[in-house]
Amino acid sequence: MKRFTFLLLATFLAFQGFSQENEEEKPKLVVGIVVDQMRYDYLTRFWDRFGEDGFKKLINDGYNFKNNHFIYVPTYTGPGHASVYTGTSPMNHGIIGNGWYDKFIHESVYCAGDDSVEAVGTKDDAGKMSPHRMKTTTVADENRLHTQMRGKTIGVSIKDRGSILPAGHTANAAYWFHGSDEGKWITSSFYMEELPQWVKDFNDSDKVEAYLKPWTTLHDIESYNESGSDKNNFEGGFRGKKDATFPYDLKELSEENGGFDIIENSAYGNDITLEFALAAIEAEDLGQDVDTDFLALSFSSPDKIGHNFGVNSKEIQDTYLRLDKNIAQLLEELNAKVGEGNYTIFLTADHGGVDVPAYLESVNIPAGYFESDVFEDKLKDFVLKEFDEDELIESVYNSQIFFNYEVMEEAKISSSELQAKLAHYILQLDQIDKVYTRDQLSSGSFVTGAGAAIQNGFNQKRSGDLVYVLDPATIVYSETGSTHGSGLMYDTHAPLIFYGNGVKKGSTTQRTEIVDIAPTVSAILGISFPNGTTGKPLYMMLDAEETEVSE
Repeated sequence: MKRFTFLLLATFLAFQGFSQENEEEKPKLVVGIVVDQMRYDYLTRFWDRFGEDGFKKLINDGYNFKNNHFIYVPTYTGPGHASVYTGTSPMNHGIIGNGWYDKFIHESVYCAGDDSVEAVGTKDDAGKMSPHRMKTTTVADENRLHTQMRGKTIGVSIKDRGSILPAGHTANAAYWFHGSDEGKWITSSFYMEELPQWVKDFNDSDKVEAYLKPWTTLHDIESYNESGSDKNNFEGGFRGKKDATFPYDLKELSEENGGFDIIENSAYGNDITLEFALAAIEAEDLGQDVDTDFLALSFSSPDKIGHNFGVNSKEIQDTYLRLDKNIAQLLEELNAKVGEGNYTIFLTADHGGVDVPAYLESVNIPAGYFESDVFEDKLKDFVLKEFDEDELIESVYNSQIFFNYEVMEEAKISSSELQAKLAHYILQLDQIDKVYTRDQLSSGSFVTGAGAAIQNGFNQKRSGDLVYVLDPATIVYSETGSTHGSGLMYDTHAPLIFYGNGVKKGSTTQRTEIVDIAPTVSAILGISFPNGTTGKPLYMMLDAEETEVSE
């Protein structure tokens, strides 16, 4: 009897130990970091200038996926954030752009716009937002479901879509920054009827206004040898300042540049984002119990700065050197508040960015600018001449052409006929590289290349009838600053670093894809994959032996 009792006790203790071990293996907090418009080569280009406690710590003590890519077009912010957190592409989650033409209501829509909700924290329509257009769950949603809604989810980003889409449908809160003449963090009635007191206190403080100060370089600008000259012809700059050169007096320039909006267009936009996120961790007690919480954190300012100054600018370099310090501060605070080993971080981007085409042309690299208005006029002239109808094209949006099916039916013109003839015509035009029809994308299957990327971004219900692809480094944009959106490497190659609980040290040059992030986080947490997932867990990290890494 004593022996039986001893064995029973031993079995019980062993089971308890196993349970406790499993519980300890699960992070108390997941922090998903998306850096808007971060090219992979920013890690290598600025490596020698980074400190030891930011990006370098994530890479040296985490797992670095050096060959990570987006698998669809268009590579924009909305689809990027949705794809990171849903584990699938626009084909399934439905966020086919930041905005798109809705052929059912015959008007353009915004990916997070929602007139059925009310702004909270402002009277401005900037607060009328929700994730209702995203068709699938996020990994944060699945964590909420798994924990019976006990695990919290908080989204934080300057951009509404950078906060709302990652946080998902079940989030406790998503907050975004409304600049203009207010400079406040806001939300919508989709999440709550009134801002929590800690957010009110944050907004009522002088924290935001304090960033209306000179933006100078973190280090001597003469040491910024990893970027181009400060004064050149390829940067936009700010209204009220003749040259796009350091320093920038943000307070002085704010009146002509959208008031508090100018903060988000400077490196200080990352500072205020982090400051608010740290306040959220503290006030919401994130990572303080056995149920895993989720902080979806997106740094939007690098995208705004890239659009304005270009990917080769001193402004971009300074932004990333300062962001490196932001990452270091975040790690320090997480260690203090949640505890080292109790949290998991992943860091990635929502897309990359192209070098300013005018700059590329100046160094003899093929590039250019596409005149979309001229292109649309040519399309209309062609269909009028070919079909004797002038309203067959209803809209051209995001390199997609939408047909007017009512006019087609009345004129007895088949969709397939119009697709074929128009595709043949477009392909002959200068600066057009490829054209794909709805028939091809709906019935065929592309495995690699541009066709596969187009198909992964093609939603049968929401996308257009023709998709065209421009020549490499050819964009629809101003002749200063950078943009993105293509399926080419400068837009698809994005960093991916995992760090912390459940992550083994190492690196790989094996190709991975952005849709692999969500199922990997799900595997670490032991929860269901998001319901539209097409990616796979990153087994090379999850199953690997630890190795020493270096950049």
